[in-house]
Order: sequence, then C-alpha cells, then structure tokens
Amino acid sequence: MTEPNRSDNSGASAWPSQSPAHGGRDQFGQPSAANSYQVPDPYSQYSNPAGESHRRPHASFGDAIKLYFKNYAVFEGRASRSEYWWSALFVTLVYIALSALSAASGGSQGSSMIVVLLYAVWTLGNLVPSLAIQVRRLHDTNRSGWWVLISLIPLIGWIWLLVYLIQDSDENAWQTYDKEPLPATE
Repeated sequence: MTEPNRSDNSGASAWPSQSPAHGGRDQFGQPSAANSYQVPDPYSQYSNPAGESHRRPHASFGDAIKLYFKNYAVFEGRASRSEYWWSALFVTLVYIALSALSAASGGSQGSSMIVVLLYAVWTLGNLVPSLAIQVRRLHDTNRSGWWVLISLIPLIGWIWLLVYLIQDSDENAWQTYDKEPLPATE
C-alpha cells in the first residue's frame, strides 16, 4: 500500500480536511497540525468520535446465567441480546427437566407432590428476574420497560414483545438507560 503524498514544509496537506481551506481541522472538527499525517477512519460514520463502544458485551452461556441471578431485581440499565436469550434457554431447560421429573415420577403421590412443589418454587423464584431481564433487554433496544405489558394483549401481545426482544441493540440506548444503579457485568 502506498502512502499518499505527504506535505513537505510548504504547508500543503495530504488530506483535504487538514488543508487551510478547511480551517486546518480534521474530520471531527479538531485542530490538526499542518504537517501531520493521519489515516482517515473509513468507519468513523458508524462510531462515535471517541471510539468508545457503548454496546453491552456478548455474554456466554455461563456468564448469562450468572448475570441473570446477580441482577435478580435490577430493572435499570440494559441487557445484551445474548445475555437475555442464554438466560431464557437456561430457564426453559430447567422447566423441561422438571417436566421430565414429573413424568418419571409416574403416579407416585409423594414424589409427584415434591416435583409440583419444586415447579412452583422455580416459577415463583424466576418471576422477578425474568421480568427484570425483559425490561433491561427492552432498554437495550431503546424502549421503555413498560412495553413488557404488551404481552397482556391476547393472541398478538406476546408476538409483539418477542419481536422487540429479538431486535439488535440500539446504539443510542446508553444515553437514556445507563444510569445508576447499573446491572452487574461480571
């Protein structure tokens, strides 16, 4: 790759944005040195000038479960798409295991009651964290957490909510929803 013609000490610049015609400013409006060489960032239009990424980090299966229980009742902040869906998979797998246990217990009265009790404890124990992670996931798509109530509309409500939960993160959501207390990230 060849380097563009750099300016010699004549004051001419290699990049038009650094020329005196542009006020000697770079692409972000910052003053630039007359003889400096800067490679323009072709992706600058897709990121903020400071180069910071405000996306929630991708969560592995284990991290998502850990965050699910650490942020048990945190309705503030955001949850990444992977964090939400890995925890949803975990909760579903536990429900499947409890259903299999119920089927395996057969007609035995005592063991059947224990499985029903476990099922009830698991359901009640996951009511608050499942609502909290849905609210945080909606925040990550730059929507209010109150959109979770749309699932109460018969037939189409849960589909509507599902579409919102599937969507990618909004790059501007951090400006509205990253306020204290933030959910744990580790």
